[in-house]
Amino acid sequence: QVQLVESGGGQVQAGGSLRLACAASGGTFSNYVMGWFRQAPGKKREFVAAASWSGAHTYYADSVKGRFTISRDNAKDTVYLEMNSLKPEDTAIYYCAADTVSNVVVIGDIAYDYWGQGTQVIVSS
Repeated sequence: QVQLVESGGGQVQAGGSLRLACAASGGTFSNYVMGWFRQAPGKKREFVAAASWSGAHTYYADSVKGRFTISRDNAKDTVYLEMNSLKPEDTAIYYCAADTVSNVVVIGDIAYDYWGQGTQVIVSS
């Protein structure tokens, strides 16, 4: 059983930065594709970013490309999401997720079988 715990959320003004972290336990982290998703009030959960098991391959939603960076430290069983130039529309609960089955990055949330509890990000204008 894999457990994922996010941290680093908070409230910032537009243009600011936050760094989210997701610590994993209970499995072999370095084998998993890791992703970040978010859900804003009244909206469906959406893909934000994902990284292959090694971190060599990363993928981003168009809405965050150039502003967000996903990275992972397999020695620490942790995946990060560096968020810069934040906008009010980035306000959401951010979830990290692990895909323990696929060997390739899949951006659909259905592929991810373990999820964290989420961390709130609020960007004020």
